[in-house]
Amino acid sequence: MKRISNKSVFMALPLLMIFIFQMSPISGQEASTDSITVESIKDLSALADKDKVNAQIWWYGWLAGYSAATAGQGIVFFTSDNKATRQDMAVGAATTFLGAMGQLLTPMVRRDASYGNPDVRGSFTGGQPLSSEGSVELLKALALREKEGRSWKVHAMAGVVNIGSGLITWLGFKRTFRDGLENFALNTVITEAQIWTQPTRAIRDYRKYCRQNCNGEVMGVLEPESGWTVNVYPGGFAIRLDF
Repeated sequence: MKRISNKSVFMALPLLMIFIFQMSPISGQEASTDSITVESIKDLSALADKDKVNAQIWWYGWLAGYSAATAGQGIVFFTSDNKATRQDMAVGAATTFLGAMGQLLTPMVRRDASYGNPDVRGSFTGGQPLSSEGSVELLKALALREKEGRSWKVHAMAGVVNIGSGLITWLGFKRTFRDGLENFALNTVITEAQIWTQPTRAIRDYRKYCRQNCNGEVMGVLEPESGWTVNVYPGGFAIRLDF
């Protein structure tokens, strides 16, 4: 019981603190976004910049959480004399390190993107105001990134890592099945929290912009990644799934 408690403290606490910290501002932003329209925003650049800052807060928050968890578990690994604890910390540090690398490899905004204004590159707040075209391009990029961040592919990749960590604990370290299951369950809670706390404000704002300025079209970028159709023909029917 003591071993599980140590693992929870050093692995889950930094990440769950990020989760709790982000839930309040994100939920507040979602509620306020529903009450605004692009027409009520005099400067489209300001709307795009708000969405960028909102997305970056989530990105930097989870990067910091994963980094802190990796460092904390690494310290426990090198200072503990308990074999089981060292094994837990080694697996935990490896998974949170992968989480940090995942954040670095999937930034919310491409670092080389200027969106029509070179001053925005590398700027957290967006630098100088963007042009209307640049603002729309930024909104579209953020919306696509938010959509990809909640896709089934992200859930699947996280699941593979979590299953792998559980199997290593169970079979690789010759521990009990319960130990492997606990490892899998804890990692799943953390990764799912990361996915579901990712903001979706840019998706809504970009959809509103397109509906108001593109004859009701959403330019196809926010269409569902998967879908199914049923075709009926003489003598039978066919069901098709696209993903």
